[in-house]
Order: sequence, then C-alpha cells, then structure tokens
Amino acid sequence: MLSAPAPKKGSLTSKQALLTLLVAMLISGIAGSIELLSHASNIRQETEQRITHQLAIVNGAAAEAAFQQPDLAHQIAYGLFNTDEVAWVSIRDDFGRALAEFERPRQAASTWLSQYLFGDIVHYQTSLAYYMGSDMPEAVVGEIELMLSEGYLTQQFLARIYRVVGVSILEAFILSIVVIAFFHLFITRPLLKVHAAIAQTDTNRPGQWPKPTLRGHQDDELGHLVDSLDHLLNAFQQGLEQRDQLHHLSNMDGLTGVANRRQFDEFYQRHWHLAQQNQQPLSVIFIDIDNFKEFNDHYGHAMGDDTLRAVAKALNQCIDPTRDLLARYGGEEFVCVLPGQDHDDAVSVANCLRKAVLSLAIPHAFSSTHTDLTVSMGVASMSPGHSISAETLIERADQHLYNAKRLGRNRVETRKRLA
Repeated sequence: MLSAPAPKKGSLTSKQALLTLLVAMLISGIAGSIELLSHASNIRQETEQRITHQLAIVNGAAAEAAFQQPDLAHQIAYGLFNTDEVAWVSIRDDFGRALAEFERPRQAASTWLSQYLFGDIVHYQTSLAYYMGSDMPEAVVGEIELMLSEGYLTQQFLARIYRVVGVSILEAFILSIVVIAFFHLFITRPLLKVHAAIAQTDTNRPGQWPKPTLRGHQDDELGHLVDSLDHLLNAFQQGLEQRDQLHHLSNMDGLTGVANRRQFDEFYQRHWHLAQQNQQPLSVIFIDIDNFKEFNDHYGHAMGDDTLRAVAKALNQCIDPTRDLLARYGGEEFVCVLPGQDHDDAVSVANCLRKAVLSLAIPHAFSSTHTDLTVSMGVASMSPGHSISAETLIERADQHLYNAKRLGRNRVETRKRLA
C-alpha cells in the first residue's frame, strides 16, 4: 500500500476564501446593478420634479417681467442659470424677442451614456401666462426655455455610482471575511483535521489511525463521517491481519512449523538473483533424516510426526531466522538457504545442524547405521563472480546429499571448488 501524499497546507481554505469572495462579489455586483438602475431612475425623477417646480415658482414673476418689467427677466433667468446643471436658459416675450438669455460657454460633450440616461429630460419649455383680471382670460406673454447639462447630470450619476460600488465592494469584502471565518471555524477546520488524520495514518496499521475529536459535530454529518472512517479503517486492519495470517499459513509447513516448499522456492529465487546482482555468496544445505522410513514403520506415524517437529526445532536453532531460511522440502527432507555465506560458513552451519540432531538423542533401534536418529547433509555454494544457474546449485547440493548417504550417513558432504 502506498502512503498518502502530504497535503498542501491551506489549499482548501484558500479555495473556500476565493470562492466565497467571488460569490459575494457576484451577489454584490447584481445587487449594485439593480441599485444603480434605481439610482438612475431616482435622479431622473428628482431632476424633472425640481426643474418643473422651479419653473412653476418663477412662472408668475417671469410673466410679469415679460409683460411690463423686462429688467426683472434678467434676474429671473440668472437665478435659474445659477446652478451647474443648467446649460442654457432663455426668457422671451410673446413676439419671440429674448428678454434674458444665459449659456455656458463650455459644456461637456454628449456621450451615449448621457444620451441614454438623460437625453429625454434635458429640454424644458413653458409658456408665461399673465393674469389680466377677473373678467379677462390669462394672456400668454412669453415663454421660458431651459436646457440642462447632460455632462453634469452624468457626472453626478457617476459620482453616485462610485460611492455605491465602493460601499458594495466593502460590504462584500466584510461579508466574505465573516463567512470565511465562520465557515472555516465550523466546517473547513474540522475537515482539515480529518484530512490530516488520514494523511498521518500508517497504511500498514490503518486501525491505529489518529481519530480526530470534532467538538460540536458528534451528531452531525462530520461526526458520522469520522465514525464511518473509523469503522472502515478498522475493517481494513482486520482484512490486512487476515491477509497476513493467510499468507503466513500458506508459506508454513503445517506439521513442523517451518517454511514450506512454496516459501523456499520464492525465497531461494529472490536471494539467488540478489546474489548475482550484488556479487555475494549464496549457500544451500540439503538435510535428510537417515533411515526415517524404518523409524516410521516401527515406531508409528504419530511418533514420526513428533520426531519431525523436534528435528525442525533443533535445526532452526543453528540459523539466523532473520537472514536465513529453513524449509521442509518434502517428507523427512529439509533444506537450508544461507544468503551471504560462503562455502566455509555453510559447512560450519551444517556441522551445527548435524550435532543439533544428535543432541536430541532420539533412539532409533532399527537404523542400519546408528543407534540414535541422525541426519545426512549435502552442501553447495555459489561464489561471487562465477556464473551458475539456480537449478545447478540445487542439483549440486542434492548430489552431495546423495554422496553423504552413500558413504555411511550422519555426515556432511561437499566439494570445495569455484562454482
């Protein structure tokens, strides 16, 4: 199983913060656009109402001026003109003669925005009605014409836009910070704790993961997620333990408790290749219990099984189980693989194995050679720098075992030569 990659610190928080800010900005933009349209409508209404009201206020005085006080027309026109939003104003009599007229020399050029927003409300024209008496109808004695500055109205609108946009952005930023803080505190941080716990879990011992404690989330989805992960990882742990146990059982001899033929084949092939690659020695010892058929025939198979277990235990004491391998090769035959040990080391181990079996002092009255149980052994070694096949090394050890049995048993046979 592979270890989980280390998480990038803050990546989830950064994404959450960015997404929250984008959503807040989008909502703020939509709300700001609606508000801007509302402001544009309000500015138009306010402007129309104000200008119409001003014209209504000055109508009577302007009519008086047009009828009999021309000098008063100048003051009235100037009063209307004395605001930045008015670009041109004119008061005329009923003959169309200008009594007073003011126009700004410099005006901002009309743009598509100013035309769109205010193009239809900049021009005002109203007649001047003079009251002649109760017995006579009102007489039209002139008119007032007024033009507003599109540029000024647009500037006022844009200034209000900047304020609205600025406030909206500030509100969106503050809202994002608040949302991010609360979301991080109650959602993101617990999720990061769960992620960190999973990342720190030893894949070989998932059941021992550092289960996080999420305060305030025991009964919600996050708490249930942690509990589910705990159950899942413990199930994985049980599965790994069962797998290891089955693997161990599949590689062990059920009678003697040492490695079986299958594990020997895997171990031998692996270490033979390593010896070839690293130019290291490798030795093999074949071990056979002498006259074991006679032992079984006269003492019984139960006694024979006990003897096989005792022999395996004695043999195993002469090797280093962390480095070497003792396996039951079949029947009463065992094999020992000694990685990194040369011919002399292997012979020394073989003598230890032979003496270990003799020390058991198991009587064998029906042996044709000895009164106690003995073993015969054949040793073969592979020297660094000399090519030899894995099969040849096994065949040589087996041949030396055959020679040991032929020459009287209870002995170690080998031939020291470069393999």
